Amino acid sequence: MSDLIDDPIKGENAPEFTVTEISGAVKRTIEGEFARVRVRGEIGRVSKPRSGHIYLDLKDDRSVLSGVIWKGVAARLATLPEEGLEVVATGKLTTFGGQSKYQMVIEDIAPAGMGALMAMLEKRKKLLEGEGLFAADLKKPIPYLPEIIGVVTSPSGAVIRDILHRLRDRFPRKVLIWPVAVQGKACASEVARAIEGFNAMSVGGALPRPDLLIVARGGGSIEDLWGFNEEIVARAVAASDIPLISAVGHETDTTLIDYVSDQRAPTPTAAAELAVPVRIELLAWVEGQEARLTRAAIQMIDLRKQRLRDMSRALPQAESLLETARQRLDRAGERLPAALTMAAQKKRLRLSEVSGSLRPSALKRVTSDARCKFEERAGRLNGDLLARDFARKNGDVAQVSGRFTRVAQTQIKGWTTRLNGLERMRQTLGYTETLKRGYAVVRGDGDVVTGKAAAKKAGVLEIEFSDGRITVGGGGSPRKTTAKKPDTDQGSLF
Repeated sequence: MSDLIDDPIKGENAPEFTVTEISGAVKRTIEGEFARVRVRGEIGRVSKPRSGHIYLDLKDDRSVLSGVIWKGVAARLATLPEEGLEVVATGKLTTFGGQSKYQMVIEDIAPAGMGALMAMLEKRKKLLEGEGLFAADLKKPIPYLPEIIGVVTSPSGAVIRDILHRLRDRFPRKVLIWPVAVQGKACASEVARAIEGFNAMSVGGALPRPDLLIVARGGGSIEDLWGFNEEIVARAVAASDIPLISAVGHETDTTLIDYVSDQRAPTPTAAAELAVPVRIELLAWVEGQEARLTRAAIQMIDLRKQRLRDMSRALPQAESLLETARQRLDRAGERLPAALTMAAQKKRLRLSEVSGSLRPSALKRVTSDARCKFEERAGRLNGDLLARDFARKNGDVAQVSGRFTRVAQTQIKGWTTRLNGLERMRQTLGYTETLKRGYAVVRGDGDVVTGKAAAKKAGVLEIEFSDGRITVGGGGSPRKTTAKKPDTDQGSLF
């Protein structure tokens, strides 16, 4: 044994290390040589345990590198790792002694170029479309004239000035602005919170809930607009109960929010145009409808007048209707004295015949028989029964009388209500109510004037207003103002 120790070739005098010492030495060497590296590769396996950390694999065609993103770093990432996405990861290499492996602690991760961004965007688009978030039946109609409009954008950019200017030109409305970052890492989360915040407002509260939302941003590169391609923003728009118009970028820019929103506008200015109509055009349309209604009412009244005149011509004259009745009355008047004389003679003859057959003895016998029958029947009468029957029938009469009174009062009340309604309708349809709205009735020489030519021919014009009449002579100067009650003649209104 001593020979083996003394012989360096046969013995073993190299230093001994524990497993932990070797693991620590390797860890220090790797972390010292690769304190900060950038690695480009494709994301393979992605694991997200409940701890909040993210474990993933970076791979190329020949090798695989394990990676970990701690919980605090993952919450700050602008782009979350997705399987199949080509990225550039920034961090440091370290070792994990528990499994005798090395791995990369990732501090930042970003898509590797435009192709990776577009691939990730297409993947998100297919995912959301598969869930039905782009379905047309989920899109809510845009209100025609919202009272309050909520705008989610940057308060310092030209976008909000363009929207406010366009709303002021078309139809001024109340605007609530929720300031957010429109690019960068905080963009997606702030936009999603703004949409959820507007929906959380109560209707009629101290800060009223908007009737329409506009999410707006100016143009930019795909990296600048990437916040509006995030899944959190798309889901917030889909969950919004308030109709939403997306106006992100220029007309050629398209983001995920455009597919989920209820209406897409090519520019923020166009979003303001979609939100409200043009007030002047709306007023012109209302005035046109009012003119049409007035013309229709005048035409209807003229048509009814013409029909009334036509029907009156078809009716016979009152004198012709009374001629036959008057002739019959004259003939009856001529025959009346003779008929009265003859009737009196017949009655006198009948009285003589009846009085001749009456004799005192016969009268006494008839009277005696009648008295006996009366006494016999009076003896069978019971006063109490008669009184009770009289009381019962008196109660029945009172009950029927009360019922009749209530029915009569109800019927009279109904007739009164109908008469009042007809009276209000008569006042409403009468031309005097029209005079109170600024119209007037023109009469020339006592007749109603409906045209310019007739007004020129008339020697005296009388104009009736709601508070009286004024007479105008041929020179156009007023002669005399009279305050008389308007008659029922429905003349020309202007």
